[in-house]
Amino acid sequence: MRRIYQTSLAAAAILLSAQSGSLVAQDASRVVEGGGIKVAGWHGTVDPKEAKAGAKLDASKLTMDLRVTTGPAVTYWSTANQATGNYTVKATFTEDKYMALNNHPHPYGIVIGGNDMGTENESYLYCAAYGNGNFIVRGFGPAAFQLNGRGAAAPSVNKAAGKGASVTQEIAVSVMDGKVTCAINGAVVGEYDKATVVGEGKLKSTDGIYGIRFAHNTEATVSGLTMTKSK
Repeated sequence: MRRIYQTSLAAAAILLSAQSGSLVAQDASRVVEGGGIKVAGWHGTVDPKEAKAGAKLDASKLTMDLRVTTGPAVTYWSTANQATGNYTVKATFTEDKYMALNNHPHPYGIVIGGNDMGTENESYLYCAAYGNGNFIVRGFGPAAFQLNGRGAAAPSVNKAAGKGASVTQEIAVSVMDGKVTCAINGAVVGEYDKATVVGEGKLKSTDGIYGIRFAHNTEATVSGLTMTKSK
């Protein structure tokens, strides 16, 4: 009887998922062979949820050409990369083989406002793109907080032709005169008042470290990571 009951629950879950158009089983974070940080001066932090589950930083990999392969979801940064005042941080992300390591789209993108990085009190904000045309803006302060829910579609976010195809996104996050904006492939997809992202339980400041973040079981190369000051 118990086995039948469990089977029925599983079948019901599959039916509900199919009806909602999200027939996806969550994939567990893998361990990347030869993992770790291979770039001098760079550091990383595993997402709090993954860390609580026992995930280790060396289960993901960052190589000299800023190629990231995860493992657990991870944020990478260099302490030399600091941004203050008004600025724009941008980079290009190329996922050579869309969904090569997972069974559903996972995001990657730009991190700003990093403070107390690598500690239990770290705070930062990221804007990331998915290869299916969606994006997400989210922060840790140190608990996670959402700015566009679980993500949303935007016309400028590129879509891969299919699993295994290449897809590229240029992502830029700007802090300018009390606003934080994220642009993907040249078009603004999200704009937020600075007051909504800085405060108790959110960012300590929009000043701080900038870097990159990848969700679990994802692989892509980052190029052109730069910060430009604005007046």
